[in-house]
Amino acid sequence: MSKSIFLLRHGQTVFNAQQRLQGHCNSKLTDLGQQQASAIGRSLKNKLANKSQWTIYSSPLGRAVQTAEIVAQQIGIDPSDIVQDPRLQEFCLGDWEQAYIPELKIMHPRLCEQKDWYLMAPNAESYYGVKDRIEDFLSDISVSENAIVISHGLTGAVFRGVYAGMTYDEVFSQDLPQDAYFLLANDKISRIQCDIHSAMSLTV
Repeated sequence: MSKSIFLLRHGQTVFNAQQRLQGHCNSKLTDLGQQQASAIGRSLKNKLANKSQWTIYSSPLGRAVQTAEIVAQQIGIDPSDIVQDPRLQEFCLGDWEQAYIPELKIMHPRLCEQKDWYLMAPNAESYYGVKDRIEDFLSDISVSENAIVISHGLTGAVFRGVYAGMTYDEVFSQDLPQDAYFLLANDKISRIQCDIHSAMSLTV
């Protein structure tokens, strides 16, 4: 695959901090989440030789768009140029959306023994449904050869899995960072860690 893709998850949200599941529902970025987005934007700015060659694609869900706008501002790309693409949105988590994770663990004591436990939610979107839309995005010739993609935790894991040809178990064994992002290029995945504390000090 000839594309070069920077892939990141949205910053921490209110629901993340409250240990609530979001799926297709939404909550705003926390102060930390905004700092995470800013740190990634600053890091990306230093890695792009020519920002005009890059296009930002975002999930249309509010937390991803908010992250994308912060990243765009840091890089120096007009936020109005962000392309919202529904193929990048998070799994629908069905009846568990907005549920508190600690309460789910009480109701289902062995739930988290499974790495894909999120998908056990009644009426949740299937893994293969998300896999299909990510495959469609990656094969879409209208998508820029140089893309910055803002997605979500689970969908981002599937994205990396599709790109690298991972097995199902490998996909759900990955971490879901909000203080790091990934470069997908030349059939390899590289993790890039961000210094959030440094980014915070710049705003004091």
